[in-house]
Formats: sequence, structure tokens, C-alpha cells
Amino acid sequence: MSLYSKLFIPLLSLVCSFTVMSAQENDLSEHQEWLKNKFAEQHNKLIPVVAVADMLFACNKNNDQGYGEYSLDILITKMDKTRLAEKLSSCLGDESVSSEQAINYGLLGCFSDQLNDLPANEKEERMTLVRKAINSLSLDEKKKSFTQCVTDQSISYLE
Repeated sequence: MSLYSKLFIPLLSLVCSFTVMSAQENDLSEHQEWLKNKFAEQHNKLIPVVAVADMLFACNKNNDQGYGEYSLDILITKMDKTRLAEKLSSCLGDESVSSEQAINYGLLGCFSDQLNDLPANEKEERMTLVRKAINSLSLDEKKKSFTQCVTDQSISYLE
């Protein structure tokens, strides 16, 4: 089994299981619903890529892996999925993609992307609040939040 399969299949399973629960709990806007219906297949393929990119983005920032300053846009739209998986595996070390640390990285990456349009000082203030919120959540709540964040974030990367 390839590294790609080892990382993406469990992550896709995790995201899909929580996506069903999250979709039932949260009403999507009409536009998001239209996008999801029109691009459902593409969206479903994009979700694990976005999730891995979010994890790598935050893990790389936290651990200074020497990969340079990749933007999430580049990680999601330009980097080969296998290379993305390899870099995440290297960055996480012994941690699995379903570990609490990996989910924490994913949340940080996803929220960082959502806050990109803010001025740097305001973004950092909000990210401090995000870190505090993450620390107060259970692992199940983190997984649900990450799934919802990635699902929403993936919509903006549909082509």
C-alpha cells in the first residue's frame, strides 16, 4: 500500500463520517448547497487533499521542517498528492493523520486560510483565540470542527 493510500484513505474515511454528521447539524447556505450539488464529485476528491494540506501547512510552520513557506493555495492546487502525503508523513513523524496533534494542525491550517484576508495583527489575534478554542475541545469536537472547516474551505478551491 502506498504512502498516499495510507494517509488519504483513513483521512477520507474520517472526514466523510463527520461530514455526514456535520451536514445534518448545520444548514448550508443556498449557494454552498448549489456548489456542492454541481461539483459533488470534485468536492469529495478535494476534501482529503485540503485536509492534508491544512495539516502540513500548520505542522511545517510549527516544526520548521525546512520545506519553505508554502501557501495553502500552492499545497492544495499545485503540489502532487503523493508529494503532499510524503511531506505530511515526514512532518508528523510517528503521529498518524487521525491523531489529536494532526487534527490540531489541521484546524490551525484551515482557520489560518479562512482568516487570510485580515490584516496580519488581526489575524494573529484571531488565531490566538482559535488556539484557545482548540485546547478546550474534546477530540471528537475537534474532528467535527475540522471536518466542517475543511468541507467549507474545499468549496473555495473548486475549479
